[in-house]
Amino acid sequence: MPLLKLLQRERTNSARNTHSNLLAHCKGVDVKPPSVSGWVLSLASLACAVGASTASAAELELQGSRLVVSGTLDGSAIQEFNERLGSGTVRTVVFEDSFGGTAEAAGAFADAIRASGVQTEVRGQCMAACAYAFLAGKTHRFGYGLQVNGIMLPVAARPTAAELAVRWRGDEAHKTLADFTPAPNPVTAAVVTTAAATTADAPAAPVEASVQPPRDNWQPEHGVLFTASPSLFGRIYNTYYCDGTQGRDFSKCERLPDADPYKLGVLTP
Repeated sequence: MPLLKLLQRERTNSARNTHSNLLAHCKGVDVKPPSVSGWVLSLASLACAVGASTASAAELELQGSRLVVSGTLDGSAIQEFNERLGSGTVRTVVFEDSFGGTAEAAGAFADAIRASGVQTEVRGQCMAACAYAFLAGKTHRFGYGLQVNGIMLPVAARPTAAELAVRWRGDEAHKTLADFTPAPNPVTAAVVTTAAATTADAPAAPVEASVQPPRDNWQPEHGVLFTASPSLFGRIYNTYYCDGTQGRDFSKCERLPDADPYKLGVLTP
């Protein structure tokens, strides 16, 4: 057998075996037959991880110069997070299987990361609030290992190719996150009394104050999904658009061509 064909077969078999092993212990998710492509299996592995997760509050664990953050970014751990970064001992924030959270909490974590100048890393899955906090790192990378890494960045609508090219690059990520953050409550006054109301001749004229409606928060499962799956020849990167109707079945998401996470600025070298 020619060497090229042998290597191609080994690569295919290795990817299938890796994904099969990842899925074998996942209760309720069937191991796909060998005819199914590797990217479908990686999405099944991702669904397995999300399905097995619990909506626990964020937990922090200091491992040398690395601060590991797991759980939901709901804002409950932001004070401790700021204190850890303020100590000057943390060089890298590692997000590990962090699902969900609010846009407001994402902004708070992102501001702390940006101000401290630390690096960020994803190990496992990083969804919604975690994904935007991840982008705030001086460098932001996927962790090494046999796990399937994935980040889901919520969007309000399907982005065009031109929008993808700049949406999460540099300060644009911060601006995009601001679109999801509820607007601060304006100074409320049900009735505004005019100067004429102080006179005896003219009765007080109630004037209704305009109230700005808050922005809608994101839908955590509606967004762009970036994945990296292990193989014999390194990691295989894929990008998908998920409209939110897929639930936890990410194989229903639309695969996006020409959407390399490095070229889009989602990952840094």
